[in-house]
Amino acid sequence: MDRLHRIRLLLGDNAIQTLQSKTVMVVGCGAVGSVAIEALARSGIGHLILVDFDKIEESNINRQLFACVSTIGMSKVDAAHNRIQDISPDIQITTLNMFWDENSVPNITPDFVIDAIDSVPSKIALYRWCTKHNIPFVASMGAAQKTDVSQIRIANISKTTVCPLAARIRKLVRAENLPDFPVVYSTQTPIKNDTNTLGSMMTVTGCFGLYLANYVIDKLTHK
Repeated sequence: MDRLHRIRLLLGDNAIQTLQSKTVMVVGCGAVGSVAIEALARSGIGHLILVDFDKIEESNINRQLFACVSTIGMSKVDAAHNRIQDISPDIQITTLNMFWDENSVPNITPDFVIDAIDSVPSKIALYRWCTKHNIPFVASMGAAQKTDVSQIRIANISKTTVCPLAARIRKLVRAENLPDFPVVYSTQTPIKNDTNTLGSMMTVTGCFGLYLANYVIDKLTHK
């Protein structure tokens, strides 16, 4: 009995073979991205490209899957690589320790991209790159300052409501005439605090990551 037996029972052998032949790039290995990455790895994706420039800090532990006491100070992509290899040594893993911007030109073409980036300019740069290369993608909007997982939704960016980050992205996408694309967002009004630091909890960010991973799996196996 192989490690993918239970998902194979649901999706079938052909779908598993399809997933094992696919390459998915996840940009951002933090709170949302880490859960998406692990879900993809445990679901049989054959090649993962992991992109992040940051290192793990103690303050990440409350919500980021790869953040542990033992990984503090390690680059996020290296910590992700080690964990995914431990889950499934057969997965091909490419790590890119870099900040995504307009100058990013990775020498690889994935089958699907997940945007789990915090920076708005980086998000737009990634959308431009995906559009230019005709690569399908799905993006995370704002998961911080939220507590109610029942209000998480998935829809095209043009149809989003309430989320302030989605509103900014929607305006920029229209201004640049970029095509509509799917996003995971929340209809919960963000909870305010008295600092400039955004509060976040893993129950919400993790659900965002699972929504993203599930969308990619569905699209790759029902193309």
